[in-house]
Amino acid sequence: MTATHIAGREVHLNKKGHLASFDDWNDELAQAMAAEEGLELTDCHWSVINFLREYYAFHEIPPSSKVIVREIGHEVSRHTPCTRKDLESLFPKGGCKQACRIAGLPVYYCHAC
Repeated sequence: MTATHIAGREVHLNKKGHLASFDDWNDELAQAMAAEEGLELTDCHWSVINFLREYYAFHEIPPSSKVIVREIGHEVSRHTPCTRKDLESLFPKGGCKQACRIAGLPVYYCHAC
């Protein structure tokens, strides 16, 4: 585990760069992590991030990409049916795995994405 400063505070990350504690996450931290990866978070990104966090908080695993598309696809792709490729285009450096990292989910659960 590594301590690092992100968004003006010290957080602990595991070897893969994911938050060690789900509860350390906040919006500012997500924006800073996204910026480090060259992303500017839009409403579509936030829809996915917030859904991931809510789902994980209830189920203790992230949703599959199929669940994301079914539940919030209309928020990600308003004019055409949402697909997994739409999710991957939002998070181009790893699709759901990148989304899980920015959403503050532990890496060892992100294999489901």
